[in-house]
Amino acid sequence: MGQVQSTTDKEVALQNIQELYRKFTNECPSGNLHLHEFKKIFGVSSNSPEEELAFIELVFRSFDTNKDDKLDFMEYVAAVNLVLRGKLIDKLKWSFKVYDKDGDGSLTNQEIITKIKRHDDLKVEEDVEDICDRIFELVDKNKDSQISLEEFIEGAEKDPWLLEQLRLDIAPTDWFIKHQEKTS
Repeated sequence: MGQVQSTTDKEVALQNIQELYRKFTNECPSGNLHLHEFKKIFGVSSNSPEEELAFIELVFRSFDTNKDDKLDFMEYVAAVNLVLRGKLIDKLKWSFKVYDKDGDGSLTNQEIITKIKRHDDLKVEEDVEDICDRIFELVDKNKDSQISLEEFIEGAEKDPWLLEQLRLDIAPTDWFIKHQEKTS
């Protein structure tokens, strides 16, 4: 499962929404999912690596559209819909938002390096910097040392290598499935 176009454009059935609501209210009797609960669902604790803690918080914040530090049921359903049925362009926009740590609408060299470093298979600093340099060479069309959303989407749609390097082929689908299995 990955950042690919959904094979079905069917809307979520009422029965599925009712099941989601049952699970949501079972886990979140207050009607809201807070960051600490979100972390718990995905097995992130205070003992987790700092980068993992920061990433899970970015993911949570990306789904918290009204910025009230909790996910209500509608935000939860929107997140589930994006993960399971979202179009590639929507997943790319979501990924960009998660990677844009400072929220300024562009990705810097450091934001890309931080994203790449999160993967255990890249331990050598030179490899990370080489990959980052190549990403900027391929994607930063106007050579301003920043990647805009438009450049990001264009690059990701044209070059599967970029998707692989940024791990865009690993969607949060696995997280959602893990969550669903825990609550079944």
